[in-house]
Amino acid sequence: MLEIACFNSASAITAAKAGADRIELCADYAAGGVTPSFSALQDIRKATTIPVNVMIRPREGNFNYSKEEFQQMKDAIALFKPLASGFVFGILNFQHHLDDIRNRELVQMAAPLPCTFHRAVDQVEELEEAVEKVIECGFKSVLTSGGMRSAAEGAERVKRLQEASGSWITLILGGGVRSTNVEDLKRRTGVQWLHSAAITLPGEDVDDEEVRKMQELLEPFQQPSSELFSHV
Repeated sequence: MLEIACFNSASAITAAKAGADRIELCADYAAGGVTPSFSALQDIRKATTIPVNVMIRPREGNFNYSKEEFQQMKDAIALFKPLASGFVFGILNFQHHLDDIRNRELVQMAAPLPCTFHRAVDQVEELEEAVEKVIECGFKSVLTSGGMRSAAEGAERVKRLQEASGSWITLILGGGVRSTNVEDLKRRTGVQWLHSAAITLPGEDVDDEEVRKMQELLEPFQQPSSELFSHV
């Protein structure tokens, strides 16, 4: 399954038409992704029914937020909730540990929509312990590069996380995922979801051919529907 990070509504619509399974909607690629505009989500909803998870991040930089910034995050969830499929966020404290109380509050506020803890988790020194806390906070998935700068570097660690925690939470592999490595990363880690911005040119617009190519490479790994539901 392929999730595409999109930084404007046009890119999200393009990615959906190119076969993306889900969109992570953000703004400002140069900042690493922040909360998008509500109008962007409205535009996407008019054009496609693909699932759209919305990034909730009030600013670039670290993931320790002031009281005012935390309120902005709560306000954003309330605003986007009627149209979003889920949310993506992550809060750390000054010691670079998970802020259990604040994360849990946002997860509960977002319910019943699912939440993903984003790559802030890769800044926590004890990644395995951090993933356990992510689960305890109620997140349904976690986006990670295995604590490394890229998915390729962290693949082996993500594989171990998948084996240890994959039955409790969905691991999403991100960090430099492209058509040149997506097949190898899928095989090496065994995760169900891979995450890419699919940007191949300067700027922040998605490359639809890159999305199509990644989906073609991932297709052999997809289970037939009969296998997916054989346990029911």
